[in-house]
Amino acid sequence: MPRLTLTQVADNVHFAETGLVNWGLLTDGQDVTLVDAGYPGDHDRVIESLSRIGRRVEDVKAVVVTHAHIDHIGTLPRLLTRSDAPVYMSETETHHAWREYLPQATEKDVALQSARSPRTLLWSLRILAVGATRKVSLDDPLACAPGVPLDAPGRPVPVPTPGHTTGHNGYHLPGAGAVFTGDALGTAHPTTPTDGPQLLPSFFAHDPAETARTLDAFSALDGDLLLPGHGPVWRGPFARAVERARAR
Repeated sequence: MPRLTLTQVADNVHFAETGLVNWGLLTDGQDVTLVDAGYPGDHDRVIESLSRIGRRVEDVKAVVVTHAHIDHIGTLPRLLTRSDAPVYMSETETHHAWREYLPQATEKDVALQSARSPRTLLWSLRILAVGATRKVSLDDPLACAPGVPLDAPGRPVPVPTPGHTTGHNGYHLPGAGAVFTGDALGTAHPTTPTDGPQLLPSFFAHDPAETARTLDAFSALDGDLLLPGHGPVWRGPFARAVERARAR
């Protein structure tokens, strides 16, 4: 099973990594905002990440979601039985969370890629073990307004970054000089041998061309702490990260 690594990357900002997916914890006193939430099988690791910083599920006062793929919302149905925290995402993404429709790589897409790539095959087997094929949805997510700080611990600012999904958001933390990029901009992925700022393999994206264009939204932000949905923390100006991703 994936092993949890938890790092404090800035004041009141912690970053959790499993090797398959990441999430964040923003604190304000005892209160917490959870940024994304892992696969269904990551439930105990999310609890562990909270425990390591002296918090419980009941201390989660808000959840912000970059996009509604199962590796980013998988634990929420179970976690939210112990918390009445609102779940925020873009208005477009709320429809994906309801499973009204969902732009994502299909099981057939993954199977075709797995037949061509041993890395992708190994990754697909690993994500099966953490519930990648389970049926997960959210009944009442709330839409957040672009560019308006959320009234939640850490005051994350939604940054529209469509392409990976049609309603994908990043979340900027101006005070920390940090941005959660979700799957719009990664720094590594088990299906690829490369490290550093990069787009995820194109078969993951609803619209690969738009995913590349939307990187401009990150270039426009101030900060030097990039917190991706996949891969390790990257430190440096966001514009440089975007340049490196586009140069690949």
